[in-house]
Amino acid sequence: MSALLAPRPTFSAPRSAPAPVRVCFLIDRLSRAGTESQLLALVRELDRARVRPSLVLLDGEDDLSRALEPVDCPVIRLGVRKLFSPKAVTAANRLRAFWRDERPDVLQTYFLDAAYFGAPLAKACGVKTVLRVRNNLGYWLTPRHRVMGRLVRPFVDATLTNTAAGKAQLVARDGLRANRVVVLENGVDTNRFKRFMLPDTSKKVVRVGCVANLRPVKNIDGLMRTAKAALERFPRLVFEVAGDGEQRAELERLHADLGLGDRFVLRGSVADVPNFLRRMDVAVLPSHSEGMSNALLEYMAAGRAVIATDVGANARLLDGGRCGLVVPPGDGAAIVDAIGALLANPLRAAGYGAAARRRVDAEFSRAAMTKRFEDYYTDLARK
Repeated sequence: MSALLAPRPTFSAPRSAPAPVRVCFLIDRLSRAGTESQLLALVRELDRARVRPSLVLLDGEDDLSRALEPVDCPVIRLGVRKLFSPKAVTAANRLRAFWRDERPDVLQTYFLDAAYFGAPLAKACGVKTVLRVRNNLGYWLTPRHRVMGRLVRPFVDATLTNTAAGKAQLVARDGLRANRVVVLENGVDTNRFKRFMLPDTSKKVVRVGCVANLRPVKNIDGLMRTAKAALERFPRLVFEVAGDGEQRAELERLHADLGLGDRFVLRGSVADVPNFLRRMDVAVLPSHSEGMSNALLEYMAAGRAVIATDVGANARLLDGGRCGLVVPPGDGAAIVDAIGALLANPLRAAGYGAAARRRVDAEFSRAAMTKRFEDYYTDLARK
């Protein structure tokens, strides 16, 4: 009788895994520049069981952008080069239809035009969360940009940036509320830099490398003048810059004026950055402004002896000088002295390279970055 009165065991059906968060990324076009490379890496690495990505290109009709399109997520090109044009109206209708099929939970925009075009439209289409990415410190923003930013602000739920310095600027200069600015730090594919030898600054020829687009903010003209002074003190140096851009012709004229010859080489666009860095002993980042520099992360993953200006997140990445030398921005003499210190103490240079590599492996790998974004999207879905 007692057996008949005993409670029956209950069986609960296994819980099904939550549906992946649908995230649509919107950017002007694809290229090999830092922001675009980070976006492509994120799309590629996201765990599809947690996040389902889609990609919208405001323009994206050029050959390079087409070649870089990911093959494992839905992509649409809108062909819009001017926001205020009849083509933009047609594009808006096409994007509405795309979103009806994809049903994104989140829209994440990059750069100005993508935010201006996408954020209001997403809200009109019922997208729950609109994110705007701002990874630079706004050094180039005009008054018009700031007005447009204020106009689009009501349609944006949160602004993402990759540094604490970036967040502070957005709060102080743009007037954003601190609780609506989220810091999600970048990462680098450390697998591309495996088995690199540590730098040897005792060699007869020591190569100093820089990876940068040829734009004024990167201060390559300043690096050329620094190289001129450094070569007078240390003639065994060779400087090389990997990158191309709007300043190319201007920098070539300066190169000739300074008489740098083959001691300073503008390599142009370099597809294989790891192989470029493999040949360098010292890596320099002379920028006037940075957010979280992808080039600096690559220098560190390659285990180079790094010299970087104290802007953006550079000092944080270099752990306050424990993983490389930090110098004041615009101070060419300080860079020359830093190079001299690395030449005078090869063991110190190698130690910086080893420490930088360990730090990137521990905190700034691509896997760590991807998990930060996945966790953030999952938290958004729960709200």
